[in-house]
Amino acid sequence: MTDTYRWRMVRVALAVIISIIVIFPLYWMIVVAFSSRADLLGGELRLWPENLTLANFERVFAAFPVVTWFGNSTAIAVSVAIITVTVNLLGGYALAHLRFRGSTVLFLIALATLMIPVQVIMVPLFGLVTGLGLYGSYWAVILPTAASAFGLFLARQFILAIPRDLIEAARMDGAGNWRVFTRIILPLSKPLIAVLFFMSLLQTWNDFAWPLIALKQNALFTLPIGLLYLQGQFGADYGGTMAFALINVLPMVLLFLVFQRYFVQGFARSGIR
Repeated sequence: MTDTYRWRMVRVALAVIISIIVIFPLYWMIVVAFSSRADLLGGELRLWPENLTLANFERVFAAFPVVTWFGNSTAIAVSVAIITVTVNLLGGYALAHLRFRGSTVLFLIALATLMIPVQVIMVPLFGLVTGLGLYGSYWAVILPTAASAFGLFLARQFILAIPRDLIEAARMDGAGNWRVFTRIILPLSKPLIAVLFFMSLLQTWNDFAWPLIALKQNALFTLPIGLLYLQGQFGADYGGTMAFALINVLPMVLLFLVFQRYFVQGFARSGIR
């Protein structure tokens, strides 16, 4: 057995161990969600439910408007993702290929905002939303989060990696900035679009603090806020809590599995390691 083969086996073993550690919390969530109360309170540790049951899901759906909250989360997350992708792509193209005075300073200021904790700006953000008359509506959650400094950085780095010869050739043929952006940049930016869309969707989907502040009606709540209310009402109902948490987590897991190829390509081609 050569040293190369041994090293490869060690790497595979480490990858398997790390994967099990990462996946086990999700697996345990599924086990608890489909277990009966008798199994959970029986005092025995079971790695798989003795009797599969949907009672936890039925109890959650009967007590809370889960479908409405799921629809709210979807509408808000998709809206934020679409706006974020549009803004970041346009901003990234401008900072990468349009030369104007102060572009570097503007880019550095945008990156500097990454060092500001979200909690610091919540009070002035709440005042701004209230002053605009958006408090208690979807737009109070969508507009403040519809731009990302990291997404702008990622878009700029990705677009800089696109061969400049393609852009110069298009401009020599008489193409303007908009045509270059729509005919060259966008078709080559599919991995970037997938990364920006998924990152924004995931962040907005899991956001808890700001929607809790900005939304005041039960009918407008998102799933993370609903999980808080479920824990307060059901108390130590671990099965119901895990069933609700699984409803919240599963869409993002499935989405990542479907688009993981574009997700990895987007990071690789932007120079992020």
